[in-house]
Order: sequence, then C-alpha cells, then structure tokens
Amino acid sequence: MSEKPSQISPSDDPGSADKREDQLGTDQVGMDARVAEVNDPDRIREQIREYRSGQDPVEDASRPVPDSNDSSRGDDEPFDLVLRGQRVLSDGAVGPREVGVVDGRITAIEPLGAGLQGKSVVELQDDETLIPGLVDAHVHVNEPGRTEWEGFASATRAAAAGGVTAMLDMPLNSIPSTVNGPALEYKRLIAEPKVFIDVGFWAGAVPGNLSDLHELHDEGVFGFKCFLLDSGVDEFPPLGPDEFEEYLKELTSFGAMMIVHAENSGAIDGAPQCEGSRYDGFLQSRPRGAENLAISEVIEHTRWTGGRSHILHLSSSDALPMISSAKRDGLDLSVETCPHYLTLTAEDIPDGATAFKCCPPIREAGNREALWQGLLDGTIDYIASDHSPSTVELKNPEGGDFGTAWGGVASVQLGLPLIWTEAQRRGISLEQVVDWMSARPAARVNMARKGNLALDYDADLVVFAAEETFVVHAQNLHHKNPITAYEGKTLTGVVRRTFVRGTEVDFDTPHGALISRGGN
Repeated sequence: MSEKPSQISPSDDPGSADKREDQLGTDQVGMDARVAEVNDPDRIREQIREYRSGQDPVEDASRPVPDSNDSSRGDDEPFDLVLRGQRVLSDGAVGPREVGVVDGRITAIEPLGAGLQGKSVVELQDDETLIPGLVDAHVHVNEPGRTEWEGFASATRAAAAGGVTAMLDMPLNSIPSTVNGPALEYKRLIAEPKVFIDVGFWAGAVPGNLSDLHELHDEGVFGFKCFLLDSGVDEFPPLGPDEFEEYLKELTSFGAMMIVHAENSGAIDGAPQCEGSRYDGFLQSRPRGAENLAISEVIEHTRWTGGRSHILHLSSSDALPMISSAKRDGLDLSVETCPHYLTLTAEDIPDGATAFKCCPPIREAGNREALWQGLLDGTIDYIASDHSPSTVELKNPEGGDFGTAWGGVASVQLGLPLIWTEAQRRGISLEQVVDWMSARPAARVNMARKGNLALDYDADLVVFAAEETFVVHAQNLHHKNPITAYEGKTLTGVVRRTFVRGTEVDFDTPHGALISRGGN
C-alpha cells in the first residue's frame, strides 16, 4: 500500500467546523479536477500519439515471444536448454531430475541420468536447487508518471534478481492510473521494451469508471483494485460502500475479480492522528479494527453479490476467523499477506525508522505468528511483496516523522530469502514456500503456464542456493532508490540464476513479455 500524509489538518478550534467543511469541499473539487485531467482518455490518447512519434520504429517494435505451441522435435534433435541436478523441485517434491526446454516451454522432465541433450546445458552445483520462478501478484512499478520512484526496467531487474519471473503491476501510483482502455494501452506501450521478466496488469475500480470495466477485462487485465479509504494519491480515489457493491455486481456479471485495500476510513478517522517519530503512535493511527471492519464489509458484499474478491496485504490476524468462516461458507474469497508482516515486528521497529512505514502497518510479534498459522492452515492463500517504493526523500529518514513519511516497503528483490529465512526457523519446507509464492498466486489470478515446474509450462526457472547467506545493503539492490527496511539483516537463500521462458536474465537486455489473464 502507498500512503501520503493527510492533506487536511483540522484545527482544534470547535468554531472552525464551517471553515473545515468549506475547505473539504474546495479540496474535493480540486481533487476531482485532477482525477478528471490526468485520467482523461482523450488526454491519454494524445500522450500515446506523442510517445509513438518520438520512438525509433525499430526500437519500438514489439519483441516477439517464441511460439511455444509447436514443441515438436525429432528424437535426435537437442533441446534448446537442459538443466540437470540432484535437487529439482517438480510436482511438489525435490529430487534428481533433468529438464528439457524447447521454444521457451518445458517439454521434458526425466530422472537424472537420462542424458537429455541440449544446445545449452546447466549443471546444478551440489548446493543449488532448481525451482519454478516466483509469481508476485502485487507490485507498484509507478511508470509512467512517477519514474523517480521506480520504473519497469529497475523493478523487473530487481524482481529477476529475487527469483521472480512474472509479476502483476498495480494500477496506481502511475500517472495516469490504469482505469480505462487508453491508460492500459499507454502503460503497456511504455513497459513492453523495458521488462526483464513477464509482466501483467491489474486495472483500477474508481468512482466514474464503471463503464470502463468490461473493456479493461476484455483487454486481459487480471482483475480490478479498489480502495475503501484514501489511497494516498488524488488520481485514484476510493469507492464508497454503495459504489463498492455496485462495482462488485458489475464485475460479477463477467466473472472478474475485485482486489481490495481493506481498511475502513471511518475507523481510521476516529483513531489517534499520527505525528512524530514514535512507531507506536503510527501503529495506533492504523488500528486492527479498521482492517477487521473493512474485511467484514468485503465478505458480506461478496456474499450478497456472489462475486470474486481478494483481500490485499492482510496485516490484522484478528480477521482470520471471519475469513476462514467465509471460505467454509463457499464464498469466492482469497487473501494474501506480505513478507514484512511475516518477518518484522512492531516491537523491533525503532522510533523514527520511517523505512518501516506501510499501510496497513507492521504489527506485534503475536500477530506475526498468527499470520504464519493462517498460511499453514490455508486461511491465507499466498504471499505477495506489495513492493511500494518511493524516493528516499519521501520516506523522510532524516526527519523520522511517521506522519509525513510516505508509506510503503520496497522488497520485490528480497521476498524469497526473507520468507525462506523465517520458514526454516519454523521447520517449513522450501516446497511449501515456493507453493505460497508461485503456484498459488498463479492459480488464483489465472496466470496460464506459470507457477510450476511441469510439462508444457513456461520455462521460468530459478537456480537457488538455499543454504547460502548474505547481508542486505540497499546500495546492492536493483531497486531505483537505496532505502530498505531490511538494511543490515542477514538472510538465507541466494538466487544465482534466473530464466524467463528458457532465456537467462542477463540484467542488460530485456527479454520479458507482457502477459494477459488466462494466456500469454
């Protein structure tokens, strides 16, 4: 989640109520005008024309994706790529295997010793495990519009370095927001020549774009994100309760999924205001009750509409019983949580350490352990990074004021070692970690041929040294801005090589592709 400080700071003077109301109205008009301007389809079409006119036709041409439908080959023809070793994770188990790849797809999985022949051969070292590439379904790339925060080149490099081979970009904090067809076209146009891994897109559900939803769905977005409170950026306003139900009904009519930032605005408005350097003060400003109330509302609207809903970045473990109950009732509801909620605790965050600010917030140690249990019992479906970067200046590390610092944790490169480090301490297997971070998100979002090392799947593969350790230093990460909540933390598990559709990521030449829901 990304969050800015409140735009309006009400006076303590009771006599200023009328002034505040007038100011709110003025600010709302200004916000609506900004939304209308930056997300206006005609304005975006003009941006597309300008962008295309400035591109070299050769450089701007779409890079072809190999036709993987024809994997026929003679018995004596070598595979394009063969990987072999003692530790290959396939069908939920690690074992000695050889993997053959043709035209970007896995076309053979044989016991080690089968002698598959390849034009290129990778022999795993004894300490390496071949795993399917991770699928990160929650990444804020921020391009176009806020590329000083991040961009497709830097975000996908970082993802590849962390073993992520496919990711979904959120509809904010880019400008324009991905809330209509031209905005999606513009974002794809800019992203396509820059991506080092495969990238798909979520669209936004905001007031006024109800009529755009079906077109965006037909264009292959993976679903629609909404907020139930201020998103932190004016160009992506929240849905009110009645709007949420109306939009969910519309999405249900054509089988689309709504993904929800679930915090209740009224509960947060009634909480203590956040200001100053105390982390405890920030935590109190985003109470568990705000999440719990919003999640209960999502559950009931999902029940009434028969819709498909997904709860983003679950932080409050208090909500787990009602989520479990809703699932037992047969609701089409899923839930994610994030590495920062599973690895960090409020008790260990120093005052003034604004690198840790995110919304909803990192909570207490007991809450963290309950989230792990929610993963183990299946109440929580999968793990996603919620990579939400900004410039160092916006995080305000020098001032240390949680009230003014931008909220978001940038971690797309670190998710696998973070979770693996904590999982080992709990006796949880690598197979289970990969399931949470690859197979399950791919299945839920309908990302075809991703998330498994299996026949006819894309050859998205990662060579992982599960016992090797390293120390996190922000300057060594591929993220655009050198700030991290994990500075100096020792982690276990190193990604040594990453392959996307059978091509190794070299971090110089982008070979990723843009993908759509249900297909490539």
